[in-house]
Amino acid sequence: MKPGPNDVLLVIDVQNDFCPGGALAVPDGDSVVPDINRMAVDFAHCVLTQDWHPPGHSSFASSHPGKAPFTTTTMPYGEQTLWPDHCIQGSPGAEFHPGLALPRAEMIIRKGYNPAIDSYSAFFENDRTTPTGLSGYLRERGLGRLFCVGLATDFCVRFSAEDARRLGFETIVVLDACRGIDLGGSVAAGIAAMREAGATLVDRI
Repeated sequence: MKPGPNDVLLVIDVQNDFCPGGALAVPDGDSVVPDINRMAVDFAHCVLTQDWHPPGHSSFASSHPGKAPFTTTTMPYGEQTLWPDHCIQGSPGAEFHPGLALPRAEMIIRKGYNPAIDSYSAFFENDRTTPTGLSGYLRERGLGRLFCVGLATDFCVRFSAEDARRLGFETIVVLDACRGIDLGGSVAAGIAAMREAGATLVDRI
């Protein structure tokens, strides 16, 4: 499955805090970098997402006295997993992994900067209605098929793929270039949800 001239490599949250040694490290997270760099050579278009939280973000466990990371709370938009403080704006942890080599990257979508709501998806905040603007950008550019890679399979990759399908974009998730957190089976649940949404799941391209 080779990319065409109107296909996009969507690189999701390959940031220091999600890699080994980071504040919210995804197991083996940095191992996606070589695969992403290899694939990027074949794409004319590349978009990156970047978690970009202000200090004290409402999704941080530290903002909820008595709550521990990886527990949940109810927010106005629904259930929210609480995380360790991570990807704080301007911090080294929020920077992209230094091994990424994506010279054709055209756009960075920063998400999670609203202190009152988290944002997993490249397309919508976690209320599933507030847009990031990515859909409009892709449509105006005439770009229609997305290849999703990055971190984490069960959260930001999953919700990005589901929303891409909901918006009518053909969506391929390249699993070898994704890694998951896996909270209580969330990777298997995420893979099932992406497949149910109509995304094509492949091991590699």
